Amino acid sequence: MQQMSYLKRSIITAVCIALCLVLPFAFHAIPQSGLILLPMHIPVLLCGLICGGFFGLICGVAGTLLSHLFTGMPLVPMLPAMILELAVFGLVAGLVMTFLRTKKVYLDLYIALVAAMLLGRIVGGAAQALFFSRGAYSLAIWTTTYFVTALPGIAIQLVLLPTIVFALMKARLIPERYI
Repeated sequence: MQQMSYLKRSIITAVCIALCLVLPFAFHAIPQSGLILLPMHIPVLLCGLICGGFFGLICGVAGTLLSHLFTGMPLVPMLPAMILELAVFGLVAGLVMTFLRTKKVYLDLYIALVAAMLLGRIVGGAAQALFFSRGAYSLAIWTTTYFVTALPGIAIQLVLLPTIVFALMKARLIPERYI
């Protein structure tokens, strides 16, 4: 597999960070859509899958902070845990894609997505429970917030992201994973 240049990965990361501001802004016209459809998660995961763990982590942190600064979303009580969650999303998606080689693009993508989504939610929930909402956070709240309410967004991510990455490879906008 041909590696992308640092410049190209930086540009893609900048575009994904911009999407972290634009997508939630568009989705927040619908009440509670941010919590249900998870629009900020899509560009962060995409960045990690395409550009690697370092760039995915940067996208997760910078995208969340800039979205908060420019749009006020996520709200302050959710901000620290969401920064951690999305940083882990981007980092893990990128690391798994870097080191996993099943010889099947879609399998690599799904394993990377599921690993990132699970670890990010665990870190975000643990941070919320241990540091940001001590005593007011439970396993039931975590399960409801990170899985039940988010189920439509999770489904969208699992359908949309592998399709986007595969389409970008076929269009030769990013290197093919397996030649």
